[in-house]
Amino acid sequence: MKSIINIKVKNKEKNSRIDILLSNQGDKLSRSRVKSLILEKKLKINNIIITDPSKKIKLNDEIYFEISEPKKETLKPFKYSLDIVHEDKDLIVINKSAGISMHPGPGNYDNTIVNALINYDSKNLSNIGNKLRPGIVHRIDKDTSGLVVIAKNNISHENLSKQFSDHSITRVYQALVWGKMRPQNGKIETFITRNSRNRQMMEVSSKKGKKAVTNYKTLEIFEDEKIPTFSLVECKLETGRTHQIRVHLSYKGNNILGDKKYKKKYRKFVGIDAELEDSITGLNRQFLHAKTIGFNHPNNNRRLEFTSKLPLDLEKILKKLRKIK
Repeated sequence: MKSIINIKVKNKEKNSRIDILLSNQGDKLSRSRVKSLILEKKLKINNIIITDPSKKIKLNDEIYFEISEPKKETLKPFKYSLDIVHEDKDLIVINKSAGISMHPGPGNYDNTIVNALINYDSKNLSNIGNKLRPGIVHRIDKDTSGLVVIAKNNISHENLSKQFSDHSITRVYQALVWGKMRPQNGKIETFITRNSRNRQMMEVSSKKGKKAVTNYKTLEIFEDEKIPTFSLVECKLETGRTHQIRVHLSYKGNNILGDKKYKKKYRKFVGIDAELEDSITGLNRQFLHAKTIGFNHPNNNRRLEFTSKLPLDLEKILKKLRKIK
């Protein structure tokens, strides 16, 4: 079953946000539900599909909004081989591959790390908060690889969540960025908030949002007249905001190689090794890897720290750059 909302914007409604206007159309239509449906391409304004929940509407805009029945909050098991680095009765540490989302969301409810965890052991996952995110204490982006800790019970979940809130978790990432960091080592400290034009992106703000702190240092610089300059950078997080490293490095003018959301145009490659060019231009993910995670065990308070190697597709690029260097 589905229902349709058809509206022609009146004078008193103009300049309103579309998600706010639609959420006022029915008692059972929450703003989060409206946002979800908009992201699922259920909204048309003047017969054009709109996917931005924050879009401002104009006088006489014709709005067509399809309200489908919400998907039942049931999680299907997903046969996916988890790379388990550590497991005990309280938690699991996994090494996530790039290309898989952490939990179900609009457009993908079945093929995520959560679904894989359900397939692996559905009875031993925390169930605090969102029903579609059992065990999930923190997240890394779909196209970021690396280490993530999963809670197997609620006590562990609460303990680990507090460590994240207290910023006592060690999180170290490696990224390959365009150009040189200036200075080569330092701290980026800003506020991060939703991008005003694209709600799926974040941006640095001087006044609003959440405080975000990234410590970085340059590990290697790859510089040759035949190639653009690249730097291998290590980032240690003090906070864990959405897209934090990607936004902070972009803010510094050093976008991460392969990052499709936070990218800039660079000059074309001229006369470089064909295999290196193919590796760089063919990278279908951002060169960002959650290399190290450290925390106190929620049961015995013993400090644990885990490190993972760069995936082969990223290591391949570094090997080729080192040959030129």
